[in-house]
Amino acid sequence: MRCPFCDSAETQVIETRESDEGDAVRRRRRCLNCDKRFTTYERAELSLPAVVKKNGARVEFDRRKLRGSLMLALRKRPVTAEAVDATIQRIEEKVLSLGLRELPSDRIGELVMRELKRLDKVGYIRFASVYKQFEDVDEFAEAIEEFKPRKKR
Repeated sequence: MRCPFCDSAETQVIETRESDEGDAVRRRRRCLNCDKRFTTYERAELSLPAVVKKNGARVEFDRRKLRGSLMLALRKRPVTAEAVDATIQRIEEKVLSLGLRELPSDRIGELVMRELKRLDKVGYIRFASVYKQFEDVDEFAEAIEEFKPRKKR
């Protein structure tokens, strides 16, 4: 591991411990050249599938883009950052569990909608209006109807 301060390859591990979540190893290191200390994290590298967009273009799965879409849908909603992080984690786990090398973008959209439906109804409607490209008020009304309890006859 190279020192981020002086770029020396001579570093020493001072302390090693597992992260609180158990998904990484945290190491405190000391540079033997400049004597500065720094922290590194070691995580398993998992390969997420490429995303195939509607126009056929292939792009890397981007967690930041997923977070941005969720944050936009949940703007000014009473949803904690922890809940958003957990949602992103569930979506990524589902994507990984599919075991595919490529995944259509609409499949990711469906996963996001399923998670938002559980997380926040307003966020779900906001996301659905863009994802499903609502053209008029009737389409909004149909989406809202999904949340109304059905009357028993």
